[in-house]
Amino acid sequence: MRRAAGAGQSLQQFLTAQLAKFAATPTLAEVLDRVEARSLGSLTAAQAVSDLEAERARR
Repeated sequence: MRRAAGAGQSLQQFLTAQLAKFAATPTLAEVLDRVEARSLGSLTAAQAVSDLEAERARR
């Protein structure tokens, strides 16, 4: 009830908004399905590490 009051909403309004956010959030399985559906890149693990190190050094 405190969060609803803090948001200036009734408890029903607050819970409705929270439920809508929850329903719109993809499940882990859905996220993993999307990742698997993407085309694979050609970046090797060694190249990824090298690129990350270079980016960190640049900052």
